[in-house]
Order: sequence, then C-alpha cells, then structure tokens
Amino acid sequence: MSSEGYSITPWEARGKIDYDKLVEEFGVEKISDDLLEQIRRLAGDLHPLIRRKFFFAHRDLNLVLDDYANERGFFLYTGRAPSKAPMHLAHIVPFIMTKWLQEKFGVNTYIEIPDEEKFLAKKVDSLEEVEPYVRQDILNIAALGFNEDKTFIFRDSEFIGRMYKPAVLVARYINFSTARAVFGFDGETSIGLIFYPALQIVPTLFEKKRPLIPCGIDQDPYFRLQRDIAPRLNRFKASELLAKLAWGLTGPESKMSASEPETAIMLNDPPDTVRRKVMNAYTGGRATVEEQRRLGGVPEVCTVFHWYTLLFEEDDKKLEERYWACKTGKLLCGECKAELVKRINNFLALHNKRVADAEKRITKYMYDGKLASEMWKWEFRP
Repeated sequence: MSSEGYSITPWEARGKIDYDKLVEEFGVEKISDDLLEQIRRLAGDLHPLIRRKFFFAHRDLNLVLDDYANERGFFLYTGRAPSKAPMHLAHIVPFIMTKWLQEKFGVNTYIEIPDEEKFLAKKVDSLEEVEPYVRQDILNIAALGFNEDKTFIFRDSEFIGRMYKPAVLVARYINFSTARAVFGFDGETSIGLIFYPALQIVPTLFEKKRPLIPCGIDQDPYFRLQRDIAPRLNRFKASELLAKLAWGLTGPESKMSASEPETAIMLNDPPDTVRRKVMNAYTGGRATVEEQRRLGGVPEVCTVFHWYTLLFEEDDKKLEERYWACKTGKLLCGECKAELVKRINNFLALHNKRVADAEKRITKYMYDGKLASEMWKWEFRP
C-alpha cells in the first residue's frame, strides 16, 4: 500500500507510517483497554510489547480469547523469510511475543521459514544467497525458548511435499485481480511471487482451530486473503495480533534493515560494533549539553528510547522515570546510550549461549511428526 509520505508492502516499508490511517484502510481494529484486560485475566499478566501497545491492532483477537476461555483452544503461527544477511533485533520482536503467548496459553506453534520468498520478491539474486543464513535464523528463533514439544519449525523447500496440495486448493480460490488489488502485483511481478501467498496461507489451515498470527502490520495482506477463502476450506478465518514496525537506529522514519547495517543491531554483532552503532544512533537530544540541561530532550523521536520501550526496560515505572529524566534535561544522551549498549550486549551474550544450546535440539523442533496428527489429513471441503 502506498499513501502520502510512506509506502508499505510485505516486502518493503518506506517513510513515516501513519498507523491510524493503516488501521482504517486495512480494516483492522485497535486493541482496546477492555481487550487488554481480558488478556491479563486469562494470561495472568501482559507482556510489555502488548501492554505498551507496540502490538496495537488485531483481527478477531476477542474470538481467540473466547475460544480459549471456553476450552476450544487455538494455535499460533508466524514466520521468518531468510535473506542474505543475519537476523537483527527487530526480526525477533514478533517471535518474543509469540513465545510469550505459547507460554501463557500452552498452545501449538507453527513457524514457517519461507526460504524462497526473498528470491521470488527479487530481493536476492539466487536461492544460494540465503542458504548460509537459513539454519542460523532457525537457531535464533529456537533460542528464544519455545516449547520444543509444542513447536514445529519448517522450511518451505523441505516441507513442500506436505504443503503443495493445500496450497493448490488455496490458490484455486484466489483470483489474480484480488491478489493484484491486495499486493499491488504488476506486469513485472514474477509468477512465483503471485503463487507464493498460497504457501503463506497454508499453515493457517494446519489445525481445525482458530489460528492467531502475531506479526507486523505489513504482513496483514496475506491473511486478508486467507479470511476470504478459509470458510470454503472448512477452516477458521485467521486472527491476527498486529505490531508496528520497529525503528532503525537512524531515525523514527527508518526501519532496521540488514542491507543497511548502520540502521540495525545484528544478533551476531560483537560488543564493540554494538557500541559504535548505538553511540552514533539518532536521538531526540539537543546540540549541546547546555541546551540539553536547559531544554530537555525529545524521547518521542529518540531511537534509543524506542528500544528501551520495546525490549530493554520491562519495568514501566523505570521507563517513565527515564522518559522524564530525558524530558527535563537530567539525563544526557551519552549516558542513556551507554546504558543501552550494556543492556544490548548482555542480551546478545545470553542469546548466543542459548543459540549454542538450541543447536543440540534443532532436530526435535523440525521433526514433522510430533504435533497433532490432524494437521496432515487436509480434510478440506472445497
């Protein structure tokens, strides 16, 4: 979708996104305080990512919670398309939310690794470019602590034999004019990318329960299509828990991008690289210390404060104290950056230890016989 000042598709986002306009144009709903309270009541608490409304919108989340409360259950589905670079901090945000939901609700979780998507979208020149990063991406996801008995991680290129039949059924009910309207396909779009949405939709059909998909709002077009056709395939319409897009380090209109290393903290960045990137990050600070003390900073546009909000300060009271310390000039940007460097490096050190442990368990995550047997029956009624 393109609008004045920004554009957003499942493969690219540019400019400062107007989320209020996206909510209206995509036809999703903002998460209300009443819905947050329902989640808190069922889960026992709220993750900061949803409490602070970074995950801010939804489709049918109320129905998912009703299904859980009435013991009908639901399942989780999300994914990651490998590219020609390592994962960065923004990439793992949806997985952190998904892992929390799995832990709180005890549900099966399906994680698709579409190792063909970036090639079909012409973001890489060959399939071989992504190959060195596929396994590492899977390990980075597993390292977040998913329940290995309730989590199935699968690569499209390996699992296509299971996916092809349902993908054909899905594709049968999506015409090109609809796909073109939703995704903006044109005469330069490869026919592979035109078919790809069918593969993205298939995991929403794995169980005869309602699927909940935690993802960025840029991924919503896939599941709008799913919601049109799911009833014809004897499956539930997909529900979504939709996030904003995390800022890059170069400003509130930037996004972390593996192709622009200075915008992103890669999960394999060494400590000195993290320090350099954070110390050079865009902030809401003033030109001089004297101005900062006198006028205060502007945390609302500060990429450093943004990342405290997302992953690096769980305590709401402490986050508010940091906000006002910046706003009143008591806290200087250099001090705030130095603390963020420390927290990111501690996070990455622990994460990479967990990656090494996940290496020992990866076969179990990717074993396709451990979850509900009904997922292989494909009892659709087209």
